[in-house]
Amino acid sequence: MLLAIDVGNTDTKLGFFDAPHPDALRKTWRIGTARSRTSDEFGVLFGTLFRSASLDPAAVRAIAISSVVPQSDAALAEASTDYFGCTPAFFSAATQRMIDVTTERPKDLGSDLLVAAVAAKAKYGTPLVALGFGTATTFGAVSREGEYLGNAIAPGIRISIDALVDRTAKLPQVALEAPNGPIGRDTVSSMQAGIVFGFVGQTEALVARMRHAIGEDARVIATGGLADVIAKHTSIIDAVEPHLVLHGLALWYATTNGNA
Repeated sequence: MLLAIDVGNTDTKLGFFDAPHPDALRKTWRIGTARSRTSDEFGVLFGTLFRSASLDPAAVRAIAISSVVPQSDAALAEASTDYFGCTPAFFSAATQRMIDVTTERPKDLGSDLLVAAVAAKAKYGTPLVALGFGTATTFGAVSREGEYLGNAIAPGIRISIDALVDRTAKLPQVALEAPNGPIGRDTVSSMQAGIVFGFVGQTEALVARMRHAIGEDARVIATGGLADVIAKHTSIIDAVEPHLVLHGLALWYATTNGNA
Protein backbone atom coordinates (compact mmCIF):
# COMPACT_ATOMS: atom_id res chain seq x y z
CA MET A 1 0.00 0.00 0.00
CA LEU A 2 2.67 2.54 1.03
CA LEU A 3 5.85 3.27 -0.89
CA ALA A 4 8.42 5.04 1.29
CA ILE A 5 11.33 6.74 -0.49
CA ASP A 6 14.49 7.99 1.23
CA VAL A 7 16.51 10.12 -1.19
CA GLY A 8 20.06 10.52 0.08
CA ASN A 9 23.06 12.21 -1.47
CA THR A 10 24.59 8.91 -2.60
CA ASP A 11 21.80 6.31 -2.52
CA THR A 12 18.04 6.28 -2.71
CA LYS A 13 16.27 3.66 -0.59
CA LEU A 14 12.74 2.46 -1.27
CA GLY A 15 10.47 0.40 0.94
CA PHE A 16 7.11 -1.15 0.11
CA PHE A 17 4.78 -1.57 3.09
CA ASP A 18 1.70 -3.80 2.97
CA ALA A 19 0.11 -1.26 5.31
CA PRO A 20 1.17 2.21 6.48
CA HIS A 21 2.85 0.79 9.59
CA PRO A 22 6.56 0.29 10.34
CA ASP A 23 6.05 -3.44 11.00
CA ALA A 24 4.53 -4.00 7.56
CA LEU A 25 7.73 -3.54 5.54
CA ARG A 26 7.67 -6.18 2.81
CA LYS A 27 10.42 -5.27 0.34
CA THR A 28 13.30 -2.80 0.11
CA TRP A 29 15.50 -1.61 -2.73
CA ARG A 30 18.60 0.59 -2.99
CA ILE A 31 19.50 2.54 -6.12
CA GLY A 32 22.05 5.24 -6.86
CA THR A 33 20.87 8.81 -6.51
CA ALA A 34 20.95 10.63 -9.85
CA ARG A 35 20.04 14.29 -9.65
CA SER A 36 19.24 14.53 -13.37
CA ARG A 37 16.87 11.52 -13.45
CA THR A 38 13.58 12.45 -15.13
CA SER A 39 10.09 11.56 -13.98
CA ASP A 40 9.79 9.00 -16.77
CA GLU A 41 13.09 7.41 -15.75
CA PHE A 42 11.87 7.22 -12.16
CA GLY A 43 8.59 5.69 -13.29
CA VAL A 44 10.19 3.03 -15.50
CA LEU A 45 12.79 2.20 -12.85
CA PHE A 46 10.26 1.84 -10.05
CA GLY A 47 7.98 -0.26 -12.24
CA THR A 48 10.88 -2.56 -13.11
CA LEU A 49 11.81 -2.97 -9.45
CA PHE A 50 8.26 -3.85 -8.49
CA ARG A 51 7.82 -6.37 -11.26
CA SER A 52 11.18 -8.00 -10.49
CA ALA A 53 9.89 -8.58 -6.95
CA SER A 54 6.55 -9.94 -8.23
CA LEU A 55 4.76 -6.88 -6.87
CA ASP A 56 2.08 -4.95 -8.71
CA PRO A 57 2.81 -1.20 -8.90
CA ALA A 58 -0.97 -0.68 -8.76
CA ALA A 59 -0.80 -1.88 -5.14
CA VAL A 60 0.76 1.45 -4.16
CA ARG A 61 -1.92 3.66 -2.66
CA ALA A 62 0.28 6.26 -0.98
CA ILE A 63 3.84 7.56 -1.22
CA ALA A 64 5.90 9.20 1.55
CA ILE A 65 9.24 10.80 0.71
CA SER A 66 12.22 12.09 2.65
CA SER A 67 14.62 13.91 0.36
CA VAL A 68 17.87 15.80 0.91
CA VAL A 69 18.30 16.28 -2.85
CA PRO A 70 15.90 19.07 -3.90
CA GLN A 71 16.86 18.63 -7.56
CA SER A 72 15.01 15.29 -7.58
CA ASP A 73 11.83 16.39 -5.83
CA ALA A 74 9.86 17.65 -8.83
CA ALA A 75 10.65 14.58 -10.95
CA LEU A 76 9.75 12.27 -8.06
CA ALA A 77 6.46 14.06 -7.50
CA GLU A 78 5.59 13.87 -11.20
CA ALA A 79 6.52 10.18 -11.39
CA SER A 80 4.39 9.45 -8.33
CA THR A 81 1.38 11.03 -9.99
CA ASP A 82 1.91 9.69 -13.50
CA TYR A 83 2.99 6.12 -12.70
CA PHE A 84 1.35 5.39 -9.37
CA GLY A 85 -1.62 7.74 -9.38
CA CYS A 86 -0.55 9.16 -6.00
CA THR A 87 0.25 12.63 -4.80
CA PRO A 88 3.33 12.10 -2.62
CA ALA A 89 3.68 13.43 0.91
CA PHE A 90 7.09 14.98 1.55
CA PHE A 91 8.37 14.76 5.11
CA SER A 92 10.24 17.81 6.32
CA ALA A 93 11.18 19.52 9.54
CA ALA A 94 8.95 22.42 8.54
CA THR A 95 5.78 20.36 8.12
CA GLN A 96 6.01 17.44 10.56
CA ARG A 97 4.39 17.57 14.01
CA MET A 98 5.75 14.37 15.55
CA ILE A 99 8.79 15.74 17.36
CA ASP A 100 9.65 19.20 18.65
CA VAL A 101 12.74 20.66 17.01
CA THR A 102 14.64 23.17 19.12
CA THR A 103 17.59 23.89 16.82
CA GLU A 104 18.37 27.47 15.76
CA ARG A 105 16.98 26.91 12.24
CA PRO A 106 14.55 23.97 12.32
CA LYS A 107 13.57 24.37 8.67
CA ASP A 108 17.18 23.74 7.61
CA LEU A 109 17.37 20.37 9.34
CA GLY A 110 17.80 17.42 6.98
CA SER A 111 14.61 15.40 6.72
CA ASP A 112 16.52 12.11 6.94
CA LEU A 113 18.06 13.08 10.30
CA LEU A 114 14.69 14.00 11.74
CA VAL A 115 12.63 11.11 10.42
CA ALA A 116 15.25 8.67 11.72
CA ALA A 117 14.94 10.29 15.15
CA VAL A 118 11.14 9.97 14.95
CA ALA A 119 11.43 6.23 14.33
CA ALA A 120 14.08 5.69 16.99
CA LYS A 121 12.12 7.67 19.56
CA ALA A 122 8.96 5.66 18.89
CA LYS A 123 10.72 2.31 19.27
CA TYR A 124 13.37 2.96 21.92
CA GLY A 125 12.21 5.99 23.89
CA THR A 126 14.25 8.94 25.09
CA PRO A 127 16.85 10.24 25.60
CA LEU A 128 18.61 8.90 22.54
CA VAL A 129 21.34 9.44 20.00
CA ALA A 130 20.42 8.54 16.42
CA LEU A 131 23.52 7.71 14.37
CA GLY A 132 23.57 7.75 10.59
CA PHE A 133 26.45 6.19 8.69
CA GLY A 134 25.93 7.43 5.15
CA THR A 135 27.51 10.03 2.90
CA ALA A 136 28.04 11.95 6.13
CA THR A 137 28.27 10.48 9.61
CA THR A 138 25.55 12.11 11.69
CA PHE A 139 24.76 12.14 15.40
CA GLY A 140 21.28 13.38 16.30
CA ALA A 141 20.47 14.17 19.96
CA VAL A 142 16.97 13.76 21.38
CA SER A 143 16.38 14.95 24.93
CA ARG A 144 14.59 13.10 27.72
CA GLU A 145 11.62 15.35 27.03
CA GLY A 146 11.56 14.17 23.42
CA GLU A 147 12.94 17.31 21.80
CA TYR A 148 15.34 17.13 18.85
CA LEU A 149 18.14 19.29 20.23
CA GLY A 150 20.61 19.23 17.35
CA ASN A 151 23.30 17.10 15.83
CA ALA A 152 26.94 16.66 14.93
CA ILE A 153 27.92 16.02 11.32
CA ALA A 154 31.25 14.56 10.25
CA PRO A 155 32.61 13.35 6.90
CA GLY A 156 31.30 9.90 6.04
CA ILE A 157 33.44 6.80 5.98
CA ARG A 158 33.38 6.39 2.20
CA ILE A 159 34.13 10.07 1.63
CA SER A 160 37.11 9.80 3.94
CA ILE A 161 38.44 6.72 2.14
CA ASP A 162 38.02 8.35 -1.27
CA ALA A 163 39.78 11.52 -0.13
CA LEU A 164 42.67 9.53 1.33
CA VAL A 165 43.13 7.50 -1.85
CA ASP A 166 42.75 10.52 -4.13
CA ARG A 167 45.39 12.53 -2.27
CA THR A 168 48.00 9.76 -1.99
CA ALA A 169 49.74 8.24 -4.95
CA LYS A 170 50.45 4.77 -3.58
CA LEU A 171 47.47 3.97 -1.35
CA PRO A 172 44.88 1.57 -2.83
CA GLN A 173 41.14 1.29 -2.34
CA VAL A 174 40.51 -1.21 0.44
CA ALA A 175 37.66 -3.37 1.65
CA LEU A 176 35.92 -1.79 4.60
CA GLU A 177 36.66 -4.39 7.24
CA ALA A 178 38.82 -4.36 10.35
CA PRO A 179 42.12 -6.24 10.51
CA ASN A 180 43.00 -8.42 13.50
CA GLY A 181 44.17 -5.47 15.55
CA PRO A 182 44.91 -1.74 15.49
CA ILE A 183 48.48 -2.19 14.23
CA GLY A 184 48.55 -2.86 10.50
CA ARG A 185 51.36 -5.02 9.15
CA ASP A 186 51.02 -3.94 5.52
CA THR A 187 49.49 -1.04 3.60
CA VAL A 188 46.01 -2.52 3.31
CA SER A 189 45.68 -3.60 6.95
CA SER A 190 47.17 -0.28 8.09
CA MET A 191 44.50 1.62 6.17
CA GLN A 192 41.77 -0.67 7.45
CA ALA A 193 42.93 -0.24 11.03
CA GLY A 194 43.05 3.53 10.74
CA ILE A 195 39.69 3.82 9.01
CA VAL A 196 37.61 1.34 11.00
CA PHE A 197 39.09 1.88 14.47
CA GLY A 198 39.37 5.60 13.78
CA PHE A 199 35.65 5.86 13.12
CA VAL A 200 34.92 3.62 16.09
CA GLY A 201 36.88 6.07 18.25
CA GLN A 202 35.06 9.04 16.74
CA THR A 203 31.72 7.37 17.41
CA GLU A 204 32.56 6.53 21.01
CA ALA A 205 33.92 10.00 21.74
CA LEU A 206 30.99 11.93 20.31
CA VAL A 207 28.39 9.62 21.84
CA ALA A 208 30.08 9.97 25.24
CA ARG A 209 29.91 13.76 24.98
CA MET A 210 26.28 13.68 23.89
CA ARG A 211 25.35 11.32 26.71
CA HIS A 212 27.01 13.70 29.15
CA ALA A 213 24.77 16.46 27.77
CA ILE A 214 21.43 14.63 27.49
CA GLY A 215 21.71 11.71 29.91
CA GLU A 216 24.11 8.85 30.46
CA ASP A 217 21.24 6.40 29.89
CA ALA A 218 20.64 7.64 26.32
CA ARG A 219 20.08 4.77 23.90
CA VAL A 220 22.25 4.79 20.78
CA ILE A 221 20.55 3.63 17.58
CA ALA A 222 22.50 3.37 14.34
CA THR A 223 21.39 3.22 10.74
CA GLY A 224 22.97 3.51 7.31
CA GLY A 225 24.80 1.14 5.03
CA LEU A 226 27.99 1.14 7.12
CA ALA A 227 26.44 0.96 10.58
CA ASP A 228 27.20 -2.75 10.97
CA VAL A 229 30.89 -2.18 10.24
CA ILE A 230 31.25 0.14 13.23
CA ALA A 231 28.79 -1.66 15.52
CA LYS A 232 30.88 -4.85 15.36
CA HIS A 233 33.73 -3.12 17.16
CA THR A 234 32.03 -1.09 19.89
CA SER A 235 29.54 -1.75 22.66
CA ILE A 236 28.32 1.84 22.64
CA ILE A 237 25.73 1.16 19.91
CA ASP A 238 22.60 -0.41 21.39
CA ALA A 239 20.89 -1.38 18.13
CA VAL A 240 21.37 -1.23 14.37
CA GLU A 241 18.23 -0.46 12.37
CA PRO A 242 19.08 -0.61 8.65
CA HIS A 243 15.72 0.78 7.52
CA LEU A 244 15.18 3.41 10.20
CA VAL A 245 14.28 6.24 7.81
CA LEU A 246 11.80 4.06 5.90
CA HIS A 247 10.20 2.98 9.18
CA GLY A 248 10.00 6.61 10.25
CA LEU A 249 8.25 7.57 7.02
CA ALA A 250 5.70 4.78 7.51
CA LEU A 251 5.09 5.87 11.10
CA TRP A 252 4.70 9.49 10.05
CA TYR A 253 2.26 8.60 7.29
CA ALA A 254 0.24 6.34 9.58
CA THR A 255 0.06 9.05 12.21
CA THR A 256 -0.76 11.96 9.95
CA ASN A 257 -2.35 10.17 6.97
CA GLY A 258 0.18 12.03 4.83
CA ASN A 259 -0.97 15.45 5.95
CA ALA A 260 1.50 16.68 8.55
